[in-house]
Parts: sequence; structure tokens; C-alpha cells
Amino acid sequence: MRSKKMSTTVKDEKKMSLDVAAWAFNIVTSVGIIIVNKALMATYGFSFATTLTGLHFATTTLMTFFLKWLGHIQNSQLPWSERLKFVLFANFSIVGMNVSLMWNSVGFYQIAKLSMIPVSCFLEIVLDNVRYSRDTKLSILLVLLGVAICTVTDVSVNAKGFIAAFIAVWSTALQQYYVHFLQRKYSLGSFNLLGHTAPIQATSLLLTGPLVDYWLTEKRVDAYNYTSISLFFIILSCTIAIGTNLSQFICIGRFTAVTFQVLGHMKTILVLILGFLFFGKEGLNLHVVFGMSIAIVGMIWYGNASSQPGGKERLPPPSTIKPEKQNRLLATELDEKV
Repeated sequence: MRSKKMSTTVKDEKKMSLDVAAWAFNIVTSVGIIIVNKALMATYGFSFATTLTGLHFATTTLMTFFLKWLGHIQNSQLPWSERLKFVLFANFSIVGMNVSLMWNSVGFYQIAKLSMIPVSCFLEIVLDNVRYSRDTKLSILLVLLGVAICTVTDVSVNAKGFIAAFIAVWSTALQQYYVHFLQRKYSLGSFNLLGHTAPIQATSLLLTGPLVDYWLTEKRVDAYNYTSISLFFIILSCTIAIGTNLSQFICIGRFTAVTFQVLGHMKTILVLILGFLFFGKEGLNLHVVFGMSIAIVGMIWYGNASSQPGGKERLPPPSTIKPEKQNRLLATELDEKV
């Protein structure tokens, strides 16, 4: 009995260690790519975000091909209809976020990003029959409140900006939900799912990216003045993107899209802190620190509340078997086990 308890404890500790490692991997790569992309776009004027994302997935595709050649990725099946559906959501998410940032104020853009959490909750409740405890719901609200306090400033919206934000939020939530759904339904690992979807995303974004970027910026990617320093930052961004894409799939696969969104706001806090450290403390004031503190408390509360029994659970679908027949089947199963 004692050895069984020890075995369970070891498994729990191993799972926790892997969970922490996955989150750390995602946070480091996500914050790293944000800083590199900010330098690339703000300092060196490479404002072609959609094309850059296409390059990210092209690099990720090369990585999956190399790992498959080495034998680290096993052959797996994923229907083309599922791949195309996933890529459609993912590409609408990328373009929608870029357009939303361009057409909306920074404040409304941040509100739109925050709204992805309740939308992801809605998808889990409707599609997966997930139920949340009161503490889990309150912790999510606390995270939303804290992040809103420290990031939302000027808020103005127009009709086309609202439509862009609406498309961006729903496509992003659907894409992240689909990562977890496909891994669960088809028993796919993170590398396998990337291997199925990254090549299609890379191809579609590299074909449409220059046109989308020209529409958004009125600048041509082929006319950009490429220098050795800007090329270095582009290559660095693509290299970090491999880890960012992989870590996102690992985290959503291990947890859910909602957990990824809630705890993912730790990246927002870290970006703010790093911004204050590297670019001055003029934006660091009492209400920003207060908002960060509330958000961090909410994240810790969410992690604890959602891990408790009943904190967040997927309810089984209602049985279509009549109660009398179900009782007979249960009795038969018990007899067989005896």
C-alpha cells in the first residue's frame, strides 16, 4: 500500500515538474520573440508581420521535417478536412490580430485580447461540457481585472475595428481550442500536430502575407532594405518561433485553451516589467503595479482552484441508454468482474 502511494506521489511530482517546464519554455520563448520582434519592427522598420509569421512557420516546418528524418516524429494520421479547418482558424487569427491592432486603439485591442478568456470558456462549456467551480470563475475574473488595470488605457472603437477584433478573438479561441481537441481526438503529440499543420500555414501565409502586409502598411516586403543586422534579427525571430509554436502546442495539449489563456497573461506582466527595466520607468506607476499584483494573485488562485476536485471538470455526456437497461448492464459487468 505504501509503495503504491509513493508511486502515485512520484508520478504527481513528475507531472508537476513537466508542467512547470512546459510553462517556463512557453514564457521564455514568447517573451523572447516579442522583444526581438519589437526591435525588428520598431528599430529596423520591418513592419511585415504576416510575412514574418509565414517565415516562422516555414522554419518550424523545416524543424519537423528534420526531426521526422531523425525518427523522433512517428507517422500519424490527420484528415485533410481537419488540417484545413485548423489552418483557416489560425490564419484568420494572425491576420485578424494584426488588423485589429491597426484599426483599434491600444486600449480596445487589449480588451479584445482579454475577451478571449470568456470566449474560450464558452467553447469549453458548449463543446466539451466542461463545468467550472465558483472559485475557478472568480479567479478568472480576478486575472481579467488585474490585466485590464495595468494594460487598458485609451479605449476608442469604430465599426470596422470592432469587426476585425471580433474575427480575431473568435478565430484565436477556436484555433487554441482545436489544438487540444485534435491532440485528444487523434492521439497526436505536439510535434505530430505541428508536422501536419505547419507546412500548410507556412505556404498559405508566405503566399498571402506580402499582399496582406502591403494592404496594411502600403509597403512592399521585397522593397525593404535588408541589412546584415535586420537579417540577423529575422533569423533570430524565426529560430525562437520554433520554440514558441512548439511550446504553445505542448501547453494547450497538457492543459486546455482556457488555462493557456489565463496563465499566459503572465507573459503580459513579464513584458511590462522588462519594458520598464530596459526602456525606462516612466510608465511604471502605482495603478500598473496594483494591476500586476491583482493579476498574479488571480493566476495563483486559478492554478489552485482549477486543480481541486470539481474545480474544472468535463462532465460525461448524458447516457442514451434507458435506466433499466443501464442497471442490467452494470449488474452484468459486476458479475463478470467477480
